[in-house]
Amino acid sequence: MIICHCTGITNHQITAAVDWMRSADPDTVITPGKIYRALGHRADCGGCMPLFLDTMRKSASFGVATTAGSSHEIPNLGTGKYHEGRSQSHRLSERSATV
Repeated sequence: MIICHCTGITNHQITAAVDWMRSADPDTVITPGKIYRALGHRADCGGCMPLFLDTMRKSASFGVATTAGSSHEIPNLGTGKYHEGRSQSHRLSERSATV
């Protein structure tokens, strides 16, 4: 089925591009722009974007596999001790008005 009439991209091409990107880099973030570039095209009118996104998301290899105990975890998450890797004392909203 043709998804993008401006460039002639089909659902099979989108799925193949997603599969190729996921096999090349399992942790990559797959975006419509990356798919267009992988297929040698550029988005034109954007009318296909809802169907394009739906097709992209339905691809079996679209999601990133998560692993338990990832090294990307923030320490003490949810305890309030850390926020984005900084202590809360550096946040302007947490400082008192007298400082």
